[in-house]
Amino acid sequence: MRCVIARFPFDLTKSGVLESMKGVKPEQVIGESVIIGRRTYPVKQVGQVITRQDRRDFSVGEVVRAMTRLGFTCSDLPQAAAPKVGLTPFQRASAELGAPAAV
Repeated sequence: MRCVIARFPFDLTKSGVLESMKGVKPEQVIGESVIIGRRTYPVKQVGQVITRQDRRDFSVGEVVRAMTRLGFTCSDLPQAAAPKVGLTPFQRASAELGAPAAV
């Protein structure tokens, strides 16, 4: 599949991406991510490996579009858990520890 990343055309294939990412240790995922094989990689890391360009040269959207078109699963930013409203600090600490809260 032909795609443009950072104003440069690339002919990418799913098998080519799998081969490029083989043996690459995933960095910690903070933002958007892509699942390649059994591993979850940050999108910028994948873009850097497959294009051999600096991460500042391309956007997350360009890589996500390319990976989605190739059939990889991409995820957005992880959503933070909503804080529980109306709990006292003691009840909140009890809930986080897994113990029943005293009422």
